[in-house]
Amino acid sequence: MFVTPLNPLHRAAGARMVEFAGWEMPVYCTGIVAEHRAVRRQAGIFDVSHMGRLELTGPQALGLLQWLFTTDIAALRDDQGQYTVLCHLAGGILDDCVLYRRDEGRFLLVCNASNRPKLLSWTGGWQRRYPGARLADQTRGSAMIAVQGPAAPGLVADVLGPGLLALPRFHLGQGFFQGKPVLAARTGYTGEDGFELVCDSAQAPALWQDLVARGATPCGLGARDTLRLEAALHLYGNDMDESRDPFSAGLGRLVHLDKGPFLGRDALVRLQAQGPAERLVGLRMLGREIARHGYLILDGGRRAGVVTSGSHAPWLECNIALGYVESRLAEPGTRLQIDVRGRRAEAVVVPRPFYRRGAPGGHSRPEETTQRES
Repeated sequence: MFVTPLNPLHRAAGARMVEFAGWEMPVYCTGIVAEHRAVRRQAGIFDVSHMGRLELTGPQALGLLQWLFTTDIAALRDDQGQYTVLCHLAGGILDDCVLYRRDEGRFLLVCNASNRPKLLSWTGGWQRRYPGARLADQTRGSAMIAVQGPAAPGLVADVLGPGLLALPRFHLGQGFFQGKPVLAARTGYTGEDGFELVCDSAQAPALWQDLVARGATPCGLGARDTLRLEAALHLYGNDMDESRDPFSAGLGRLVHLDKGPFLGRDALVRLQAQGPAERLVGLRMLGREIARHGYLILDGGRRAGVVTSGSHAPWLECNIALGYVESRLAEPGTRLQIDVRGRRAEAVVVPRPFYRRGAPGGHSRPEETTQRES
């Protein structure tokens, strides 16, 4: 099992440690609900060093990425990022990633920890077609720290430099900690403002301790999951996988069919034309029951879909879920039932995301649900 450079700090602080995607990670430090609320109110700090960090360089790096990913990577400017997916030949999603274009034709790919070996093999295999592209796995030699919440930008700027406050969403900047560079991306996975920081492994413990000393609450994977669910952000392996295409998953905006040839394009053209048989929707439970991954969604007692993610929402103080339902049932306001251990629990389809910062009470209005943050 792998450990992150911050593992000794988690253990010393008494965090509850679990195995996740081959890494020993903290699931919570003080408690999931308290950590969740700290992120919504102030700032939380997460060790996300398990996420894959792959660098692609060379004269054919752009060509390889254009072939692998569904979005138009050539449209990215230097230091700009893009949430994107790559699909296999049948159009199923192999992974969802954030891809950054850096200077001098360098690219940084941040992928899911569980999919890093798959992406290394998949990308390496296609390098034969683009021999001028070079791939390097930087995951083990670096650390990644996410600082999220209303106070997060100010905390990061205090530590790494005030220039980062001007950085737009999904852009990269560089700060300095103890005289050494730290890569800062204005991204996150919580529905809040904040940064994801990439630094050398040796820097990580001191950087973490400095941010905590300034008020960032240490958080684990448990709060990260409830926060992303309130923001209706997809979790690979739950809300999408190789059996789901981007249109079914509500990610059709990431498919740029007009950019030229790319892997899976022919299948995606067909899938777009025929329309998805099932769609990913948001569900709010009308009672006290909690829908969990794998629970059946029913329409009048008939199987109509399946729950992919579900939990109590600590900030919204209700029970919510994501799930796939037949397309005809995907309209907000549709009443359905969830099979909760043999009992039928009432639920209603609602717009996504459930939570959006800046909306009254944190609840989204229907007109605000067309874009996803990741």
